Amino acid sequence: MNASPAELRSWLSSRLLTLCASETTSGAEDAGLPDLRALLAELGATLVEQPVAPGRTNVLAIWGRPQVLFSTHLDTVPPYLSPRLEGETLWGRGTCDAKGQIVAQLGALKTLLAEGRDGFAWLGVVGEETDSAGAAAALGLADRLQDLKALINGEPTELKLATGQRGVQHVCLHCQGRAAHSGSPELGRNATWPLLDWLQRLREQARPVDPQLGPELWNLGLLQAGEALNSVPAKAEAHLMARVVPGSTLLDEIRRLAPPEGSVDLRLDEPADLYPAVPGFDRAPMPFGSDAPALRALVPDRTVVLAGPGSITVAHTLDEHLTLSDLEAGVDLNRRLALHFLGD
Repeated sequence: MNASPAELRSWLSSRLLTLCASETTSGAEDAGLPDLRALLAELGATLVEQPVAPGRTNVLAIWGRPQVLFSTHLDTVPPYLSPRLEGETLWGRGTCDAKGQIVAQLGALKTLLAEGRDGFAWLGVVGEETDSAGAAAALGLADRLQDLKALINGEPTELKLATGQRGVQHVCLHCQGRAAHSGSPELGRNATWPLLDWLQRLREQARPVDPQLGPELWNLGLLQAGEALNSVPAKAEAHLMARVVPGSTLLDEIRRLAPPEGSVDLRLDEPADLYPAVPGFDRAPMPFGSDAPALRALVPDRTVVLAGPGSITVAHTLDEHLTLSDLEAGVDLNRRLALHFLGD
């Protein structure tokens, strides 16, 4: 028998508070493993634990022969913020990114199982916020998931289905100069100035807008130059994190705009990914990345949905939170998506 709305709300809030009480920043995800095991055992799951690294374990829960796989990540970003319930809002690290996704997905599964359905799996992976080591390792679980029709990956999308996600490029711009004493700068060549001019030229270039994924953009995350206050810098570098759209020319433009003393080092290049529309569900571009591009390889035809309650605008902030009404709406969203892919 399904729980009443009041009973379900109480269950959702208490389980989310319990999960958020453990500090599971990337690299220390196993701190939350005992509570997660207890929650999945409560739902009658068959558990498969996949060690990824010391203190880091992927968790796969299975009900029947899975056709629909729910997934999200177990790690959170620092700093740890202890959870609290104030009125209708749950505050704390992980409330929406992504322990709120865990509870919304397991709440949907709780409802579906009470309706007598099975054929589900749930996957929690480590490291999404840093190295995505869990997603890479999870591909080794494919033999247990051979009948999958779809993957529903949970991230805070404000209950809309992501149209996809932009590609990611980490580009390092280097400039070389010649060191000298700061009292005689004319004897050196400051590497900082051509780098700053290079960045300004790049800032003046219009970036494209993709109709499904939104605008291409880049962020200057790190700017480093020099070794001492009283020396002319002999080298300088800028690290850019770019969110690129299909057909991007950003890397070519960076190289074209480089000064004679400049060089370019591409350190990460992940392509953009598009996700299918699902009839009856709203869609929107999302400004963030996820493990969905890697995990969709678990589904024979690569069908994937990226969706969940909460907003990315509060994820990773000191004000991370999720309302109970959004959490309940996330349960409903995940339930309806599962039924769609089951053909009901």
